[in-house]
Amino acid sequence: MSLPAPAAEALQAFTALLGWEQRARLLMQWGERLEPLSEAELSDEQRVQGCESNVWLVADSRDGRWHFRAYSDARLLRGLLALLLVRVEGLPANELAAIDLPDWFGQLGLGRQLSPSRSNGLNAVLKRMQELIGSV
Repeated sequence: MSLPAPAAEALQAFTALLGWEQRARLLMQWGERLEPLSEAELSDEQRVQGCESNVWLVADSRDGRWHFRAYSDARLLRGLLALLLVRVEGLPANELAAIDLPDWFGQLGLGRQLSPSRSNGLNAVLKRMQELIGSV
């Protein structure tokens, strides 16, 4: 399974950095790339259950490929969401279902910095994505 171009760009950017501090700074910059959600999209219906921080997720399917937008009130989590979104952007449902989150964040050099609660939160986001694509 090949990486979408933005995911390959993220992988190159993060693996070029040596330490956690540099990666954390880049992670926050990536979080700033998230497209803002409207007031209507920041509703309980779009909120992901199972995250310690507030996370909202909006899904859209065009031509059999999935596009997601997400937002969190936590800065570091916004960066992690941005990296998750570039990894899954435009994938068909079968490829989305096969995403290995620990492997992806491990490749980025971020796996060891993911606390159990952040890891659980990201898994909850991925699970919600899979629920959304299953309900269409």
